[in-house]
Amino acid sequence: MTIDSSTGAYVSVEGLQVSVDDGVLSLTLNRPDSLNSLTATMLDGISEALESAATDPRIKVVRLAGAGRGFSSGAGLSAEDQAKKERDGGLTVLRAANRAIRSIVATPRPVVAVVQGPAAGVGASLALACDVVLASDKGYFMLAFTKIGLMPDGGASALVAAAVGRIRAMRMALLADKIHADEAFQAGLVTAVYPADQLDAEVDKVVSTLVNGPAVALAKTKHAINSTTLTELEAALEREYEGQSDLLKRTDYIEGIKAFQERRPAKFTDS
Repeated sequence: MTIDSSTGAYVSVEGLQVSVDDGVLSLTLNRPDSLNSLTATMLDGISEALESAATDPRIKVVRLAGAGRGFSSGAGLSAEDQAKKERDGGLTVLRAANRAIRSIVATPRPVVAVVQGPAAGVGASLALACDVVLASDKGYFMLAFTKIGLMPDGGASALVAAAVGRIRAMRMALLADKIHADEAFQAGLVTAVYPADQLDAEVDKVVSTLVNGPAVALAKTKHAINSTTLTELEAALEREYEGQSDLLKRTDYIEGIKAFQERRPAKFTDS
């Protein structure tokens, strides 16, 4: 993502639609055919847009959403996506994801996630790093990492535990259960849940409230709450990177990906 210096316009990149309108920076994950599976290009585009927005007086709120029927299925697991990651075993995507999480948390602008369907893997991490998480009653969250021989990343080990506590976080991370929007709301994982046909209108109301709010006060409030509740985020990102770097080299990960592509249960050998 780049900024056009002649117009001050935010420019979209492959897989990420970027626009600015009436104080709102809209970032739309735009790979609907793969449930908006994430690439390093998309994640870096999010980071660069947020880093620019942090000092752009035009931007009051950031809206992060997914095109089509889902928010994001996480890092791409298709044969095509995996082939692109072979050179570094997926670490480029992981580094880009960590950068995006840091950018969401660090930007002084409120970031609103719109989850109309699945938010899985690092896609769930991306949504849960946001300050306001608005979900459709058809949405759900899933830390699906262990199903392919990996551990949660994108700061999920800190973000989820900070929101729902240790036991619920363990359930999501170890058992890879789907947590549907209503349950996520009751657990404190999301801000609000709306009927699917009302989601866009309700999101507009929340975004409007934030756009017309006191920007400096909102920024200081966000910083204060994140500083209190996400004290372990940086350490979690580092631990996850170290652990995932090891797991990405293992036979269990290769088997997990193969099983996913073949639509069968994985047969792990602890190797």
